[in-house]
Amino acid sequence: MSTDTSITDRIEIADLFARFARLLDEKRWEDAGTVFADDVVVHSPRGGELRGLDKVVGFMRQGAVEGQQAQHLTTDLLVDLDGDQAEASAYSLVFYYRDGQAPHFTGGLRMAGTLTRTPAGWRFREQRIMPAWTREH
Repeated sequence: MSTDTSITDRIEIADLFARFARLLDEKRWEDAGTVFADDVVVHSPRGGELRGLDKVVGFMRQGAVEGQQAQHLTTDLLVDLDGDQAEASAYSLVFYYRDGQAPHFTGGLRMAGTLTRTPAGWRFREQRIMPAWTREH
């Protein structure tokens, strides 16, 4: 793999993590296929093991709280490329708030998983969400 390809892949994967955070913050569930593979598997403490894009979207929709917004900040991305597959992990700080108010709940978590290159770009094939801490304000 050339250095240029590796750099391009890393930039596209960083963009994937950012697009996922924005999708969650903006509650654009209909765009989940732009970040997840159709056969995605997501492991989370709240949802357990979710298999398939439809199950993941259904879980995200049901988890939305009326009037509550979220802001996800993703950092410390690590990527291990292997051709059309990659292992990646990052930390995320999540602030939950109501419009015009300071956050009432914050949390830190680690996301890790397997990514795959598709004809439409990099997608999460498997994702593990592991909370580290929470704080109510």
